Amino acid sequence: MTQADPQAIPSSAAPRDKQRHARRAAVNEAKRTHILAAARAVFQERGLEGANLREIARRAGYVAGSIYSYFDSKEAIYGALLAESLERLNAAVAAGAPESRSARERARGAARAFYDFYATNPRDLDLGFYLFGGMKPQGLTPDLNAALNARLRDALARFGGALRELGMPEPAARSEEAAFFAHCVGLLLLENTRRIRMFQEDPGKLCDAYIERAVERAEAGAA
Repeated sequence: MTQADPQAIPSSAAPRDKQRHARRAAVNEAKRTHILAAARAVFQERGLEGANLREIARRAGYVAGSIYSYFDSKEAIYGALLAESLERLNAAVAAGAPESRSARERARGAARAFYDFYATNPRDLDLGFYLFGGMKPQGLTPDLNAALNARLRDALARFGGALRELGMPEPAARSEEAAFFAHCVGLLLLENTRRIRMFQEDPGKLCDAYIERAVERAEAGAA
């Protein structure tokens, strides 16, 4: 009787291994997402200094030691939350300024999408400005802080890029990005603290007026 060549026999082991790996990855991602959701609630209530891994694990329904498989510190969790927030911000800004639109429309759309993201997600504003941790990037490594800042600049760059297309010189466009950011944050803080009521103004309309003036400055520079 001739012995069969093992290499000639088809095997289903590889597909099964891939399926197992895919299921394991999906489970790990679900657990990670669950931990981040629990951590967000703890940070909101206690701040970064008052939060601890034990409480985050309890909220997530895990023992404290199991979290270390996903995050080695509460600061790492905080960084992951902020990174996820900035990715959603960039997606919102991209959706508000599709490439098919004119530069004027993209400038308006990108800037307003930036404002709307934080206006409708005030906890992301707290997270983005480290308000859970005392107005400073506490516990974040310089490399991580630089990477997160770069993603924030990416969101603002769509506005600045459209202004450049309209004719605004490079230095002026960079300054305009910074000025819009400062204006936007000021309006958001006034809105979230309800201080805007003392002026009897609509913060969204004030934002639109500022954006329109920026577009006009860009077009005037081109002329």
